[in-house]
Amino acid sequence: MVGEDITAPFRDLYPFESNFLEIDSLRYHYLDEGEGDTLLMLHGNPTWSFYYRSLVRGLRHQNRCVVPDHMGCGLSDKPQDYPYTLETHIQNVERLVDHLKLDNLTLVVHDWGGAIGMGYAVRHPEKIKRLVIFNTAAFLSQDIPWSINLCRHPVIGPIAIQRFNAFSRAALIRASKVPGRVSGKVGAGYLAPYDSPENRIAQLRFVQDIPMTPEVPSYPLVQQIESGLGRFSNLPILIVWGLKDFCFTERFLDRWKEIFPGAEVQAFKKAGHYVVEDAYEEIIPNLIRFLKQHPLQAA
Repeated sequence: MVGEDITAPFRDLYPFESNFLEIDSLRYHYLDEGEGDTLLMLHGNPTWSFYYRSLVRGLRHQNRCVVPDHMGCGLSDKPQDYPYTLETHIQNVERLVDHLKLDNLTLVVHDWGGAIGMGYAVRHPEKIKRLVIFNTAAFLSQDIPWSINLCRHPVIGPIAIQRFNAFSRAALIRASKVPGRVSGKVGAGYLAPYDSPENRIAQLRFVQDIPMTPEVPSYPLVQQIESGLGRFSNLPILIVWGLKDFCFTERFLDRWKEIFPGAEVQAFKKAGHYVVEDAYEEIIPNLIRFLKQHPLQAA
């Protein structure tokens, strides 16, 4: 992908400068836009930093927005022989935060970004000052859509995800519930980094790493993360949820409410899994209000 600007067709939607951190001879892409208190935004599967583009544009006038693409995703490199596990993704976030010397973080998470971000948080709780949680989980659950569970099959998964790009294409149909939100250039933006079977390797590995049984590499790590979530209950926390999510259903929201009973909750009845895509017009001013309402303590 070196030398190729795959964002050119939708540059007006994603008008950001690309930055790269070299990790073990691989390029790890991230956005670093604006100044002020740092918002570290972590995406899930099969999205990339493109998912947060509206938040970055709406918040960079008052905040520093750091948004990495997990290895294998977006504009990051997509090696075929790579340990695409939760542990590795957490370590990459650690290396990015250390590289940029970030501190006093507002952690913004969605989908797999929840486990990755909270995995980082439990290891570095002193750096986390506020949490913004979109449809995600950082705890064990046996709830999984049958279609995603089918993609965990060792034969069906590679065929569906890598050969036919079923995961990304299905997400454009199922993850957004507001008509027209992911059509045209927006849909093309989501699909652009995943234009070949080789470029979809991380999508497959994310699905295979869903912690459904103790044999899955991420399972004990998610157990450990879940046990440490309570230490953040006194932080300012905003939970924003799309109630039409086919994957992270309202039961996941209820679990977050149990873990963080003092959190502010905003639920959108018409929004789906891509809640930021479906409701960014309301999310951005509410997020600005939340950040102003909970200023960071001066050093």
